[in-house]
Amino acid sequence: MRIGEIAALVGVSTRTVRYYHHVGLLPEPPRRPNGYREYELRDAVVLARIRRLAELGLSLEELRDALADDAGKELREVLLDLDADLAREQEAIAERRRRLAALLERADLRPGWVVPSDAADVLRDLHAKGSRFADVDRDLLMLMNLMADPADQEHVLALMRPLTEPDRLAQGHALYRRLDALARADADDPRVPALAAELAAHLPDEMARAVAGDLPGDQRWLETLSGVLSPAQAEVFRLMVTELKERA
Repeated sequence: MRIGEIAALVGVSTRTVRYYHHVGLLPEPPRRPNGYREYELRDAVVLARIRRLAELGLSLEELRDALADDAGKELREVLLDLDADLAREQEAIAERRRRLAALLERADLRPGWVVPSDAADVLRDLHAKGSRFADVDRDLLMLMNLMADPADQEHVLALMRPLTEPDRLAQGHALYRRLDALARADADDPRVPALAAELAAHLPDEMARAVAGDLPGDQRWLETLSGVLSPAQAEVFRLMVTELKERA
């Protein structure tokens, strides 16, 4: 198989295949005399396993460990491991569908109902009425909570709870107001650097490490918020995440 064929078979892009070669997850196959890579069935199985493990949320190091264990196995054993990965993925999807079905059975869906009651309490405390940014934060956190696995939901709540302490809560609401004030400002607004630093300092250490670890270093994630953030607000978040990554 050529690289385009194995990518199409597994359901990834050729760029993804090359990336897995680059980071050492997928060994480079032999090349034909014309220079093209020649992939075999085992390469496709390994690539599929990488994809499934990545979708299950394994880090790069965890992926390396899992694939190192696969290296000495027969193809049948690797296929069985891949089947187990798929079964776990199916269970996670089924659990999310059960939660969605429970929501859809309700006649009147109100914002506070799309998360469990303990999460709703935390979100209600954090929300600053009248703040555009508070509304966006609440909606994003609800979505994250809805789509996360149950164990991850509790972890996210544990990270958020320190922000509901009275002093920190008042500070958070004040930061929301300052972010709202940048709704029509440019990226070089003089208020931006100080606000970014204060936002970074506002997050508890464990939450700061989680944010720094989850967001990609190239910060392309900001593009997904281009319709929500002004240039100044986007720059605040860019600087904040840069500081959090340095702090981590």
